[in-house]
Amino acid sequence: MSRSPHRPPAEQAVGARRPAPGLPLVVLATLAVLVTAADTYVVVLALPDILAGVGVGLDELQRATPIVGGFLLGYTATLPLLGRLADLRGRVPVLVGCLLLFALGSLLTATADTLGPAVLGRGLQGVGAGGLVPATLALVADRWPPERRALPLGVVGAVQEAGAVLGPLAGAAVLAFADWRAIFWLNLLLGLALAVGAAVTGGVRRPDPWGLVLAVVTAVALGLQLAAPVALAEDVTLGLLYVPVVGSLGWTTPLWLAAIVTGAALVVRSLTAPVRAVLPLRGLRRLARQIDVLGSALAVVALGSLVWAFAAADPATQVVAHGPVLLPVAVLATAAFFWHERRTAEPVLPLRALRPVGAWGALLVNLLVGVALVAALVDIPLFARATTTPGDQLGAALVLLRLLVAVPVGAVAGGWLCRTVPARAVAAGGTGLTAVAFVLMTTWDARSLDGAASTVVLLAAGLGFGLAIAPVNAVLLGVTRAEVHGSASALAVVARTVGMLTGLSLLTAVALRRFTAEVDAIGSPFELCPDTPADCAAFDAATDAALLTQLHTVFAGAAVAAGLAAVAALVLLRDERHPAS
Repeated sequence: MSRSPHRPPAEQAVGARRPAPGLPLVVLATLAVLVTAADTYVVVLALPDILAGVGVGLDELQRATPIVGGFLLGYTATLPLLGRLADLRGRVPVLVGCLLLFALGSLLTATADTLGPAVLGRGLQGVGAGGLVPATLALVADRWPPERRALPLGVVGAVQEAGAVLGPLAGAAVLAFADWRAIFWLNLLLGLALAVGAAVTGGVRRPDPWGLVLAVVTAVALGLQLAAPVALAEDVTLGLLYVPVVGSLGWTTPLWLAAIVTGAALVVRSLTAPVRAVLPLRGLRRLARQIDVLGSALAVVALGSLVWAFAAADPATQVVAHGPVLLPVAVLATAAFFWHERRTAEPVLPLRALRPVGAWGALLVNLLVGVALVAALVDIPLFARATTTPGDQLGAALVLLRLLVAVPVGAVAGGWLCRTVPARAVAAGGTGLTAVAFVLMTTWDARSLDGAASTVVLLAAGLGFGLAIAPVNAVLLGVTRAEVHGSASALAVVARTVGMLTGLSLLTAVALRRFTAEVDAIGSPFELCPDTPADCAAFDAATDAALLTQLHTVFAGAAVAAGLAAVAALVLLRDERHPAS
């Protein structure tokens, strides 16, 4: 095969066309995206119980940040690396590996009795969940040609967005019959079942039998040690498996020792066995060169610092947390990353392949959509609690549900429309519809949610969000080469996540400033009604008006972001399809 002068040798090697994946594999990958997307939102209702289960009191809710932020950190920071691995080593190995990581994280979370293991488990779940999205989008691009790709991309997007609806509902259903740990035990079983299904339908060759036996023994020993089921741990004979051989060393229980010994044997077997080894360790040195270890590390540091700065911030008092440290680290790591990527022969992020205007346009639209979306997810329930459902968290969630149920519908509709309408027109129309809906939200008063008009506005906003999903992804995958579809899809997810994190902090900071100014202008209740300040209706009305001003400011900011996304989509989403896409 002759080399193209415009492509480095490594890129040509991985860019060879793989056989199109079968439909069962794509279906399983999409189901995996649904399960992990639901897990993203499953802690909404279970978080207080999780905190109590790991020894954190309800008066220490600020310590919940690592549980939520750990998932976000794992989800976002490793995306460029996992997207690149999907291009280098294939979609199926990354799918299987991410599902196994998700299962391991679920096991650690389910068995956690202190905060540390719970945070580690949620972080591993985040890594596994994040890697599934670019691998699945790349699978769709592998199977369907560009002109037929938008609809299945819309289905994947719809399934991913459905997680926002199903996650809290599934969590509530499980909590009605069991404790919070059952949620993660269920995730463990689903993760393992989907990993086996992906391996079988993806045509993974039968692994080395001895290596497989060692892997199963290691997993069972580790699982039994962490789970410590009462029937075993308290049995007179079998309970000895949990008694340390050396009393002062907790890791010397027979189960821990079995897991350590068989795990070490598995590593040795994988290094010496044929290519069917369970752990792909023999090619690690070459893989380390291909994935650009330094570039990957810089990307993790840059994204990790940025994510934590925004995720750990208290919106009521700060835009970012630990800003003097984390923001300079993020800026320096980003600058070093781009400097390194432009000079290395095999970058983790193939910038040359992302030069088309449509690619950067898709990333910009995703960023702006993320800003608008987080305003809906956070401030619509706040508006509901402040007006029609004071103190009723479930009622506020049901108000948001009116928007969320329309997003998957819009995602499928957007993919269907792309068959006959230019992708940029569909994306611009969707984000424009969302912008109009947010403009209407800025006129809402305390009684607006009682009428049917608010439901129409919420449905329109959700439909608009959904309509943009398929055309943006279709253009991004259409203007890039097949060998970088994993990396391109990973960047799309990163752009949206970063948009949500930065949008939440910036919009909240601006809105709180307006709220503070309004409250300061009201004056003291003792000045307005010195006789009975506690019953002063004028003061209460003025405070409620200030709160509405705060929420209207967020809606206005979201409208601006959605409007800019519509303009960017119309101008930048040029579907100049690459001949090898």
